[in-house]
Amino acid sequence: MQPAPQARRSLPLLHAAPRVEPRTVRVSLTDRCDLACVYCRPSRSDGYLEKRLDDDAWRAMIRALVQAGVRRVRITGGEPLLHPRVTELVAFVASLGVEDLALTTNATLLAERARALRAAGLQRLTVSLDSLVPERFWRITRGGRLDRVLAGIEAARAAGFAELKTNTVVLRDDNDDELPALTSWAWERGIVPRFIEVMRVGEGAHLPPETLVGHAEMRGRLAHLLVDEDGARDEGRGPARYVHARGDARLRVGFITGTTDTYCETCDRLRVASDGTLRPCLATNDGVAAMDLAERGDVGALVGAIGEAWALKPDGRTWKGCTEDTAADVSMRAIGG
Repeated sequence: MQPAPQARRSLPLLHAAPRVEPRTVRVSLTDRCDLACVYCRPSRSDGYLEKRLDDDAWRAMIRALVQAGVRRVRITGGEPLLHPRVTELVAFVASLGVEDLALTTNATLLAERARALRAAGLQRLTVSLDSLVPERFWRITRGGRLDRVLAGIEAARAAGFAELKTNTVVLRDDNDDELPALTSWAWERGIVPRFIEVMRVGEGAHLPPETLVGHAEMRGRLAHLLVDEDGARDEGRGPARYVHARGDARLRVGFITGTTDTYCETCDRLRVASDGTLRPCLATNDGVAAMDLAERGDVGALVGAIGEAWALKPDGRTWKGCTEDTAADVSMRAIGG
């Protein structure tokens, strides 16, 4: 008999009866990142995991996720393009026939890899873009070069992804004055811009409270560009609510409100950290350690571990995600954001 994977349960009273099955997974191929954004990690020397899943272990894990009911896969990190065989792993996921295959990147390496990723079967791409001002971008990311990121975005446009989005974490007195410029810039290029409230997860919890720019304030700054509507989510594609442009319903802006308006009750996500830990929620370190099972290639046992992790999913009616105290102890970079 195989030993049971280790489950971490810090908040057992909040766990409700599990949902039928997970449908969406965020797979963190690596905890490494070549940037150190001020809301994500304290420095470039904050330490990395000693051991991560190898390629065969990832294949076993992904097979198990699909068998467990997952139909939508997003590849994340750290920075997933730092993984030397990210293209091959994307092709493997695509070969399993998932409904949706996406990737989130900081785009520093995207110019060289965009075309190969598209050819491997990657459908959608999201790029982190916190400023269009080079000096400001360098400061927020602690050393990032805006020109490399913009070159990556242009390569992605040329590669013909089905959808291209940008993510901007909005920080008061840092980049909050750029919302109209970022929106217009994205629309001109056929990109969907998204604006994210800073969350009190990990390093974000150490930022001054006044750093938060709430969704209502963001909408106010974009009122001249957007229709006065509540916005709606894309079914099965995450928590963002999208609002259409005035005069052109083809254009829209997304808002992710993890601080002022949590969305835990509708969450169907599971996360897999690069060490194989199955994580049911971004805002807690609860999880099921499954590296050994993945390294043995035991898909059946992994399906069981996935079910155990899913049973740890907090009750979204009472649990309020990234506003919970436990969120401050989570590494956004390590869990995959």
